[in-house]
Amino acid sequence: MVDTVLDVTGLRAGYGPAEVLFGVDLTLARGEVAALMGRNGAGKSTTLKAIMGLLTPRAGTVRFAGQEIAGMAPYRIARLGLGYVPEERRIFTDLTVMENLAVGRRAAPPGREAWTPERLFAFFPNLAEMRHRRAGAMSGGEQQMLTIARTLMGNPEAVLLDEPSEGLAPVIVEQMADAVLRMKDEGLAVLVSEQNLDFAAAVADRALILEKGTVRWQGDIATLEADEDIRRAYLTV
Repeated sequence: MVDTVLDVTGLRAGYGPAEVLFGVDLTLARGEVAALMGRNGAGKSTTLKAIMGLLTPRAGTVRFAGQEIAGMAPYRIARLGLGYVPEERRIFTDLTVMENLAVGRRAAPPGREAWTPERLFAFFPNLAEMRHRRAGAMSGGEQQMLTIARTLMGNPEAVLLDEPSEGLAPVIVEQMADAVLRMKDEGLAVLVSEQNLDFAAAVADRALILEKGTVRWQGDIATLEADEDIRRAYLTV
């Protein structure tokens, strides 16, 4: 039986008079990694922001763990157990790694092992070596690791990752992929917005492709890898 943790139906959203999403439907199951793909401007980041409450949906429903969250304040959504890692990272640059992690701490649900700095340092050995370094003195890849680690300190049930491999060195991208797979092993549901097909193929069970704010294709990631026509139609520039 599929344990659906996120269920989005008919999601419409935009900025000012411009509508960006035109009825997005998607689901995400516990322990699943789904890749939300598409060209620049397709609506990937807007979808994540609308789910997280950073953008108020104009129509549609967003149910997380059985509860309607569309239009709810982002902090309330986070408290329900939905984590969000923005593309811009938004770490506290004047705080150390340990202090950033402390800011993200939230109690784990009953019966679940809480995320701790030491558990996270096993995920991200680079962070362990710089636990007392100011976040502003870290590289972009290290800051991305810290942002994910800080989100996990909130003990979420599901995580939205916006372009986690964007602009990072290949060795850091590999570590990011390992981290996503470990999250899956922990039973977390992960929805990752991604343009890099190699990264998506390494971590995702299935893919959904957005074009002009609508889901145009969805299926397992192996099918997408094998079908050049789909990739040419929706992913290539």
